[in-house]
Amino acid sequence: MSREASSCNTYNYGDALYWDTRYIQEVEAFDWYQRYTSLRPFVRKYITATSPVLMVGCGNALMSEDMVKDGYEEIMNIDISTVAIDMMSKKHEYIPQLKYKQMDVRDMSFFPDDSFGGIIDKGTLDSLMCGADAPLSASQMLSEVSRLLKPGGTYLLITYGDPTVRMLHLRRPVYNWDIQLYILRKFSLASSLHFSMFTSPRKACLVSLIMLAARPGFTVSSSSSMESNLEPIPITKEGLLPPQHVMEDPDSHFIYVCKKNRI
Repeated sequence: MSREASSCNTYNYGDALYWDTRYIQEVEAFDWYQRYTSLRPFVRKYITATSPVLMVGCGNALMSEDMVKDGYEEIMNIDISTVAIDMMSKKHEYIPQLKYKQMDVRDMSFFPDDSFGGIIDKGTLDSLMCGADAPLSASQMLSEVSRLLKPGGTYLLITYGDPTVRMLHLRRPVYNWDIQLYILRKFSLASSLHFSMFTSPRKACLVSLIMLAARPGFTVSSSSSMESNLEPIPITKEGLLPPQHVMEDPDSHFIYVCKKNRI
């Protein structure tokens, strides 16, 4: 059984009722997969701070708030859960850079074409892949993502799905995307040090200590290993990992950088 199939278990992650119930029960902020501290190098490289950004499946994560602290000027956050949107709208009502709207990613017709320079997805596509009619839901979502991206804009997908289960959805010619692949370990202590670039050194140290405690036995990567995270993984002409590629850590996330070609 694939990791993706096993992660779907018995929950319907594509259903609004599931998420409403979850956010009623769990009110503490939670970031799926990776914190901004780990993703910052990719976000800063591919999405400019002045571009309008769409955060799909925002939940009650800290990601958007951290991006504003890092200089991002306009982030629209959407989620299928009314509970999450109401909660986050009240929490950030005095942060003008953050806007919230309840919405299903399979139908984002509220927004006109070419609305965003960057779209960030941490696990939302994965959730749909665990729901009913997964292939249709994925196609509907990605078609909307492609429509909303400005030419030259970037869809940043953070997922558990390896290229064998994601590229068939992402490489449809109609999207006209150039795709680069990165692999990031689930807990990236080295990347957390980037936090010091937009907050206090003391807090950055605290983040690092917390992440160390969260993963007993984890050792700090060497500088060369840190830099390797920022190098795209070569892929075959079919969009797959080369046969000789060995995953250093099987519990890693795949980052697909999908850049919309200019016509």
